[in-house]
Amino acid sequence: MPAHATLLAVTERIRQRSAPTRGAYLERIARLAARPRGSQRLGCSNVAHAIAALPAADKLRIVEQRGPTIGVVTAYNDVLSAHRPYESYPALIRAEAHRLGATAQVAGGVPAMCDGVTQGQPGMELSLFSRDAIAMATAVALSHDTFDAALLLGICDKIVPGLLIGALHFGHLPCVFVPAGPMVSGLPNAEKAKVRERHAAGEVGREALLAAESAAYHASGTCTFYGTANSNQMLLEAMGLHVPGAAFVHPHDPLREALTREAVATAVRACRRAGDAQPAPAAAALPPIGRLVDERVIVNAMAALLATGGSTNHLIHWVAVARAAGIVIDWDDFAALSAVVPLLARVYPNGEADVNQFQAAGGPGHVIGELLGAGLMHADVLAMSAGGIADYARLPRFGADGRLAWHGVAQAAVADDSVARPAAAPFSPTGGLKLLAGNLGRAVIKVSAVPPERHIVEAPARLFASQEAMLAAFKAGELERDVVVVVRFQGPRANGMPELHKLTPALAVLQGRGFKVALVTDGRMSGASGKVPAAIHVCPEALAGGPLARLRDGDRVRLDADAGTLQALVDEAEWAGRDNALRPEHEAQAHAHDLGRELFAGFRRNVTSAEEGAVTWL
Repeated sequence: MPAHATLLAVTERIRQRSAPTRGAYLERIARLAARPRGSQRLGCSNVAHAIAALPAADKLRIVEQRGPTIGVVTAYNDVLSAHRPYESYPALIRAEAHRLGATAQVAGGVPAMCDGVTQGQPGMELSLFSRDAIAMATAVALSHDTFDAALLLGICDKIVPGLLIGALHFGHLPCVFVPAGPMVSGLPNAEKAKVRERHAAGEVGREALLAAESAAYHASGTCTFYGTANSNQMLLEAMGLHVPGAAFVHPHDPLREALTREAVATAVRACRRAGDAQPAPAAAALPPIGRLVDERVIVNAMAALLATGGSTNHLIHWVAVARAAGIVIDWDDFAALSAVVPLLARVYPNGEADVNQFQAAGGPGHVIGELLGAGLMHADVLAMSAGGIADYARLPRFGADGRLAWHGVAQAAVADDSVARPAAAPFSPTGGLKLLAGNLGRAVIKVSAVPPERHIVEAPARLFASQEAMLAAFKAGELERDVVVVVRFQGPRANGMPELHKLTPALAVLQGRGFKVALVTDGRMSGASGKVPAAIHVCPEALAGGPLARLRDGDRVRLDADAGTLQALVDEAEWAGRDNALRPEHEAQAHAHDLGRELFAGFRRNVTSAEEGAVTWL
């Protein structure tokens, strides 16, 4: 199928916009790639330090045999269920590298926050900025500059974008991401959400709520809803940065170890050079990450996000990821693609299924195959699989000989049309995310999870400067009416743009009581945001003089997800003459101190807007 005209037009617009920065980036990585291997380039003292703790056989491989050296950057910790399996990966990776005549070293670890732990807590105000801290930590790990390729071990919300941004600053290296897979299904997400709503309404106590949460989050592996973490995995597949089909294989499945070994083999193949003891065949040469991630690959990731109704967080993160490769994208690009990319998957919160059911229905392979077949992904792109992005439309299995093999989705899975559909008969002809614009600024909304009858909400505004104040008003019965809840001063400059997922149960309760309800905020919602219409990431943010600061209690606000508008229905002259409200001083002080928030003051001062990726390093 020829590429869709809109796909080509958006890609060309991005290419032209990015030409100066992309050209400079490619020149830099070409210069770095042309250098001799680290063990031959570095001084003797540098090399001795780098290999001092290695076994003698590894020293021989590196110095005499000039074998490939793989740097491992890991986000392992015991707090994130998704990252708990990584504890054993370094030993496995080293053993497989040795088998292939290479060496592997853990180059460094990066911080990894569990947003599930920090939701509604002060730590959430460090969450978005942790992405750039992870990028910096990745750079520190790889700055030893002794590696020929990198394996990146990370899954969750800010960790994958941070690792990817850091890796792209070492764009001369081939890089493979190594996932660990989701936990097995526990209490269904929809049932968990109902218990949360009953708790918010005062119908059940803490004991029942904790029991439900513990039944949902119960084992090693990624949480099973389609939030930011699992959206990360979908996008990495669509970008060709995994071993094909690696995203959603369980940690305990024997296939997981085989896929991890294949990731090592992929990295080794990618960094073989002429003169090596075991040079790779020319046909197996794979690209460095900076050349692989071009405008077409970024557009492929955007299409995959839209086709699956993925996390709204990626309208921030992938802007930053693209910028790290010298590519400039914005929300208009997402909006143009969303108008033509169909919704092909319904996974909680935009459906009832979890990621295990999504995988059983074909998973990323189904989505990528359908988008390629419809001309809605670029087929002519580089990938970390020798067959290109078409390889990612297949699923891994063990063959009759016990070796890894890949099969077409139709051969490997029985499609469930309540979870995944073909491009010819989608859940919706347009994507799951949408741009809103009007006199309140620019915002995004996840329409895939919102029933069509709730796409338009017009009601008086009730303003809050914190989620705590909103929840107090809810508990006091002050929101028992049609209402547009506005929580402002939640942007990157104000307090690090926390997720406001703690608001979801209360808003859902109000909506369940028959009221027309919407949320408008310059903060974020979790990738698991649900069925309440929410205009989020409003830019410019209120603290930066954005128009949210002009709103007053009682102003009528209209959110229209169908028309793509977000409007304060206030007389134009009055609106233009209003002063911006100031952030309450007690709120400013409350969010500046304690639990590490002081350390991120520089991030808050220097951060760009959400639409510019909330970047702190430009």
